[in-house]
Amino acid sequence: MTRTTSLSRPIIEALYTEALVLADEVRAVFACGTRPAAIGEDTYIRLALSTEGLKTTTRMMHLLAWLLNQRALISGELSENQVRLHGALPPDRGSDENQLALLEPETRELIADTQKLHQRIARLDEAWRQHFELASPARAFQERIGREFGRNIG
Repeated sequence: MTRTTSLSRPIIEALYTEALVLADEVRAVFACGTRPAAIGEDTYIRLALSTEGLKTTTRMMHLLAWLLNQRALISGELSENQVRLHGALPPDRGSDENQLALLEPETRELIADTQKLHQRIARLDEAWRQHFELASPARAFQERIGREFGRNIG
């Protein structure tokens, strides 16, 4: 069985579509931060929306950039070396639990959805960077036993 060193087009396209839909939802929810404050609007809630909105939109931009790099790699517009050198997914910045508590449940759920997508894509990025050669704990144990017995016999 041959090992693949790239992700398949259907996986990348499905993730890209999912990310675009999620990015549109993020834009719709956090666009309210661009309007003037309403009379009596809680400043702390507005600040939480602003900071969590910035983190969430940045997260989505990183995900979309990573997916676009993968699409460019698949279509031959970028080399594997270019993507490996410059296309790593940046680590996620977690949310502030105190600020999240100020937001509506639907907004918190949307933020959690973006974090879950980031985690999924981060696992793919890591696997791709390791050429999908993830070590099996059982295989590592067998190799260790083999080395130990090899020393004792020889």
